[in-house]
Amino acid sequence: MIVGLIIACEVAFWVLLAAGLGFRYGLRMPRTGLALLLCEPLLELVLFTVTAIDLKNGAEPDWRHGLAAVYIGFTVGLGHSTIRWADARIAYRFAGGPPPVRPPKYGRARAVHEWKVAGRWVLASVVAVALLQAAVWYVGDDGSTGSLRDWQSRMVWLIGINLVIAASYTLFPKKEPAGRDRAW
Repeated sequence: MIVGLIIACEVAFWVLLAAGLGFRYGLRMPRTGLALLLCEPLLELVLFTVTAIDLKNGAEPDWRHGLAAVYIGFTVGLGHSTIRWADARIAYRFAGGPPPVRPPKYGRARAVHEWKVAGRWVLASVVAVALLQAAVWYVGDDGSTGSLRDWQSRMVWLIGINLVIAASYTLFPKKEPAGRDRAW
């Protein structure tokens, strides 16, 4: 049931995103579009509530409950940037908005960009770890929480990987090719 709900939440995320942007730009109803986009967090609230009820009713914590926590964490950490990314492209393509800003390719600007990306992934992982820890405490000593602890260790690895990637752009910045004209 939990996996099906996670899939339903993911589908609903994209449906709400498409509907919100469709109302905002296609039907020229920006307030309705914004209202639909603001409904996105309700999906995570539903998933969180159903997962908690499932655990409360005596379900043995397993990978599905961990996946629900990770999904919620990723939506918190990456959902807003995903919506902003889609909004910029739809506005440009269908509403005469400015072209989307491309991430910088070289030097310090690229390093700053990579640290921002890493920050979003770290936030997602920290939220997931916190939810997983809350689930461990919620279940208590009576239940087997090994699968939840496994998800926590995966999230710590994910934090480490993102920090290494961002640090690599800081320590070894990609240089702009010689001979390129720089626009000042």
